[in-house]
Amino acid sequence: MKNDSYFDGGLLQLIGWKLLGGLITTITIGICYPWAVCMVYNWEAKHTVINGKRLSFDGKATQLFGNWLKWILLCIITLGIYSLWISISLKKWKVKHTHFAE
Repeated sequence: MKNDSYFDGGLLQLIGWKLLGGLITTITIGICYPWAVCMVYNWEAKHTVINGKRLSFDGKATQLFGNWLKWILLCIITLGIYSLWISISLKKWKVKHTHFAE
């Protein structure tokens, strides 16, 4: 098994993607935040190689949007307590949609 793991993305590209995502999120007052998350994570996955195999990300913003609404609702219902679980829920969702490219 080949043990070549690396990340070949550049800093300027990452800054550009994050600025674009932040701009879109700001303009839409947060509604397009799931799209920004998917856009940046797709870029990260495309530039990650693990054991010689490149990653791919197949998550869609529409899928994440449904979860995002549910998580916000749970935060409101629990007076913010559920916000402690949002980062782990997002991480689980990202990992579920990350695969080795074929």
